[in-house]
Amino acid sequence: MMKKTFQQVNKPVRKKDAMNLLLGKPAYVDDVTPTDCLVVKVLRSPHAHALIEDIDVETAKQVDGIEAIYTYHDVPQKRFTMAGQTYPEPSPYDRLILDQRVRFVGDAVAIIAGVNEKSVDQAMKLIKVKYQVLEAVLDIHTAKDNKVLVHPEDNWKALCPVGADNQRNLCASDSSVEGDLEGVFSTCDEVMERTYHTRANQQAMMETFRTYCEIDPFGRLHVISSTQIVFHVRRILAHALDIPKSQIHVEKPRIGGGFGAKQTVVAEVYPAFVTWMTKKPSKMIYSRKESQIASTPRHEMQVTVKLGAMNDGTIRAMDVYTLSNSGAFGEHGPTTVGLSGHKSIPLYNNHLEAYRFAYDVVYTNCQAAGAYRGYGATQGIFAVESAVNELASRLGIDAVAIREKNMVKEGQEMSAYYHEVTKSCALNRCMDRAQELFDWKNKSKPRMMPNGKIRSSGVAMAMQGSGISGVDVGSATIKLNDDGFYALTIGAADMGTGCDTILAQMAAECLECDVENVIVFGADSDASPYDSGSYASSTTYVTGKAVEKACLELKDHLCHIGAEMLGCPKSEVKFTSQGIETLDGQKRISFSDIATKSMCGNNIPTQVTVSHSSPVSPPPFMVGMVEIELDKETGQVEILDYVAVVDCGTVINTNLARVQTEGGLVQGIGMALYENVQYSDKGAIAENSLMQYKIPSRLDMGKLRVEFESSYEETGPFGAKSIGEIVINTPSPAIAHAIYNATGVWQRDLPMTPEKILMSLPEEL
Repeated sequence: MMKKTFQQVNKPVRKKDAMNLLLGKPAYVDDVTPTDCLVVKVLRSPHAHALIEDIDVETAKQVDGIEAIYTYHDVPQKRFTMAGQTYPEPSPYDRLILDQRVRFVGDAVAIIAGVNEKSVDQAMKLIKVKYQVLEAVLDIHTAKDNKVLVHPEDNWKALCPVGADNQRNLCASDSSVEGDLEGVFSTCDEVMERTYHTRANQQAMMETFRTYCEIDPFGRLHVISSTQIVFHVRRILAHALDIPKSQIHVEKPRIGGGFGAKQTVVAEVYPAFVTWMTKKPSKMIYSRKESQIASTPRHEMQVTVKLGAMNDGTIRAMDVYTLSNSGAFGEHGPTTVGLSGHKSIPLYNNHLEAYRFAYDVVYTNCQAAGAYRGYGATQGIFAVESAVNELASRLGIDAVAIREKNMVKEGQEMSAYYHEVTKSCALNRCMDRAQELFDWKNKSKPRMMPNGKIRSSGVAMAMQGSGISGVDVGSATIKLNDDGFYALTIGAADMGTGCDTILAQMAAECLECDVENVIVFGADSDASPYDSGSYASSTTYVTGKAVEKACLELKDHLCHIGAEMLGCPKSEVKFTSQGIETLDGQKRISFSDIATKSMCGNNIPTQVTVSHSSPVSPPPFMVGMVEIELDKETGQVEILDYVAVVDCGTVINTNLARVQTEGGLVQGIGMALYENVQYSDKGAIAENSLMQYKIPSRLDMGKLRVEFESSYEETGPFGAKSIGEIVINTPSPAIAHAIYNATGVWQRDLPMTPEKILMSLPEEL
């Protein structure tokens, strides 16, 4: 398709809030809320599984400055989920604000509210709790049908048929098959089965979870929170507090990163409950330790992949089984797991005759898992891409060549991806460009360096989605204001990704004006049009299309008003960058004049709201190639060069797309080499700070080279698809491939630490 030219889209526009953030201007929750409010903290369980037999808070209540202390006796007994999902949520209703049964080390036991942190900390030490310690389920392999139940309660319920069964410790379970799987396997030259394991990973965003609450002048609960999902927060709090949604107003300021963590209501319920009960303002700010032990990390998964192929590398059958650890609660458990198969199997669609995808999501007495960039696809792609690399090695075929033979092509129906058709797919061009940039032909062979280290390379490819098809709703309101500037109101949440800027670029492209002429407001549950929220790579594709449609409708309205002012039919005028003018160009009315006219005796709205939902979720694609240097004496891996070529449709903002890709790659490198969550035999997490939990720095990322090989997605705004999540998916399998090429040993358990690598090395290496 011929490349389209744009005026405001596909340009490196600076983020609207960049300068103020750079100058340290007030922007975040703790900047924009009062300091003289109640401080809220939570007493947390030291046990992985226990019943509270007795809890004495009377002495603690006597501490000077303590406003209130709440236990499980004081909260509504109506279960809910903290998952930020469209109602009815697939995640089971398995939580109370406080429960008599604690289910992981760090679970909430009591809520303490006081005038300052010192008083709250003192009171917390004086609360006396008698626990009946119970046997805990910490191993995902023994959780299903274990005699110990994480959720034995009678009022547990699942709103959607996701295969959940609390009496079996199942948060979700399902299986789907297409084709004669066993028949195809039986006629393959090579059948290979491997199992891969990924650990929980922390999002480790700079701004921890935090929420401020107050009662507004109308007696409503006003919540200001660092969240990706203002409308879902409103519903979740209504369920948790058992009050009408009309009594809750949620807004977000600037967000200091989320990466999916803030798609779950982690902190909001505690200050909300305090403020609703006391009618006093309150604030809760999670410590880094709390964010490490009581938040929503990536799901631990064990993925088994079975491949059936011919000797020439044709992949004909694939069987994927995922065992996922939801932890103590079911947030995002039923939804995350689906991507481990549905976003990995279709990559090899070209000759695939049969596939099966099955999964079990189990409850354990570990920290509850949640949403994290990649959302299950990351774990599944690590397994499938690693298995394909192993298959290529067994068959003696180049890892790029086997992908070129089997990769999904444009125009194909992907049965494993809900039978969607790839109407935009530049994966083949991504692979070609990556090979060229990386010099794969020369770098694919390992080389011994003069310093005794080994240089080697690896490759992987990936796909993701663009929103949740048939579910996600994006909305936009566009309004012409005095002096002819525009106000764009959205419900999507900018969490540092720059979506405010990207959506403004789209509006400016439609309205033929400069980006500076579009101001952006959002997200606010009272003022913004409904939006599912910023997750599932939906904002650019779904909300962006709503912006485009709203602007087109507004243009029509402005043409109508302009025609009336010019005294001619609407059919005889056109929309231009300067105003509405006649087709012959002889007469023109400026937008400033139209805005003024619209305020007096006007019946045609200059404000338009449009919602959009897509029946499809067109996948972006990516190829990643990495060069490493491995020290065989220590097992240390150094990233030297990483080439990423991405097909995200039309790139809306070239600068922001590039830094999105670079950031995702660094997070993927962290998942591959450093980041780990380990539990003691009592269920306590060792990596409870950034001293123990290692995330990569600029010194660990090597040279990152990012290019775009764009397709054009007709269902997206200006041909765009998503980019937010796909960029994290290739590092783990590509690095594992490079380590194999250097050592001859496959690493199937993440993270691939120096210790693991060193212990696995053959003596002769």
